[in-house]
Amino acid sequence: MRRRRARSELKRNLEYSPYIKVVIFAVFVGGLAFLVFSGQQPEPTKNFVIALLVLATAITQLWINQPKSFSRSSRILLIFSVILVQLSVTKLLLVLCNSGSYRFLKPEMAGLIMPYAFAPLMLSVLLGRHHGLYAAFFVSLWSSILFGPIDAPLLVTSLISGFTAVSLTLQVRRRGQLVRAGFCVGLAIWLLSLTFGLIGPINWFYPTANDWGMIGFQSALAIGNGILTATLVGGALPILENLFQITTDISWLEASDLNHPLLRRMTIEAPGTYHHSLVVANLAEAAAEAIGANATLCRVCAYFHDVGKLVKPEYFTENMSFERNPHDDLAPTMSALIIIAHVKEGVDLALKYRLNQRIIDIIQEHHGTSLVRYFYQRALQQHEDARAGGKIMKLREDDIPEVKEESFRYGGPKPQTKESAIVSLADTIESASRSLEKPTPQKIETLVNELIEERISDRQLDDCDLTLGELKIIAERFRFTLLMMLHSRIAYPKPGHKTTTIIPHEGSRPDVMVATRKPETA
Repeated sequence: MRRRRARSELKRNLEYSPYIKVVIFAVFVGGLAFLVFSGQQPEPTKNFVIALLVLATAITQLWINQPKSFSRSSRILLIFSVILVQLSVTKLLLVLCNSGSYRFLKPEMAGLIMPYAFAPLMLSVLLGRHHGLYAAFFVSLWSSILFGPIDAPLLVTSLISGFTAVSLTLQVRRRGQLVRAGFCVGLAIWLLSLTFGLIGPINWFYPTANDWGMIGFQSALAIGNGILTATLVGGALPILENLFQITTDISWLEASDLNHPLLRRMTIEAPGTYHHSLVVANLAEAAAEAIGANATLCRVCAYFHDVGKLVKPEYFTENMSFERNPHDDLAPTMSALIIIAHVKEGVDLALKYRLNQRIIDIIQEHHGTSLVRYFYQRALQQHEDARAGGKIMKLREDDIPEVKEESFRYGGPKPQTKESAIVSLADTIESASRSLEKPTPQKIETLVNELIEERISDRQLDDCDLTLGELKIIAERFRFTLLMMLHSRIAYPKPGHKTTTIIPHEGSRPDVMVATRKPETA
């Protein structure tokens, strides 16, 4: 039987259940209570009440500004569990530093080794900069009130460190960028520690009186804090991505390796489809960058969007041999059935090779519910011919079956995201551009505009959130990229042939690109 995506109704109910959200918030409140009331600190009840008020503000803020994340229990669990981990580690380090049991962990060093940027850095990479800023703000508030009187230096250091981490991870494509962000966070902690007197004391007037060994050790702790935090985040990312079904740009870039077994099969069994996929990837990536969508996701999904053609590659134009067209021996309905089946075959192969869920979605959606127009028109023509022949043979019209449009449409669903719609448009436009005999800027512009308008009128873009302004930008980027790909070249003469100089008419402008006559074999 053909593979299908397993849909768990229980999992879906848990994901969107309000009771699960209440349980998550209750567990977080229990964690806050444990951190506040453990240890010796003044007025723990007052601090706990303030922490609860901050939690109410955090929940309201998430509900208003990030409704999609608030609607999903897994996202809430991820956000608040990462914040709770940072608060717990901060509490543990404070307890160890204040215990006096360790030689190198003194009370004054607690402010240098707290993981200020852990939650902001982690959530910024996993969920985006808005979630990173959210974590930086609220984890700073909780850190400053959970462990005693409100600590202004700790609050400011935590805020600035978190904001620095988020600003340097707006688009992380390599793990080395995390280390660079960690180093900059460490520099920010070091500068703030110097400002608040956590490093030193330093006598600026008598440098020889300073304990430079201790100052160097404290500076190394501050800078190493940021680097170590970024390293831990980089190590935890794959685990959290797998647990919460999130794919970062780092993972998408790793998935873009062209040595994947499916792509290697495509180079041998369906080379035309492989080349088509590469061109679609270039078109989709350029368009996605222009409107601020996920360009790396578009590139990777475009590589795999037509893997279903591996099942019957010879039935698709780009892979056909010059000897024969296999569709000549088939009825239009059978031809359309083979063409439409490549979507289901693609999902089958994607599940077999355990591809990312977003890739599977785009494989299903990249044709939407569009019409296989060529074979539909062919079927209509055959139907008209059959009716004309039936009149001669005096057959009843009921004996000639009607052509149903539904039989020539893909099963869908329509594109649900911007990235899916971009890949769908790029696929259509790249395929159609191959039919242009002599590509010119005007022909390319007309082709792109007509195909996009056709998709809009066919209501294929109704379910994605592309705006008309974004579609205009996408069309311009498609035109520019296609023009660069389909440019013409000068026809060079054969060796030994004389060149013929073209004498321009009087008053005309000479064209340096036509100085030689076009060879007969061009």
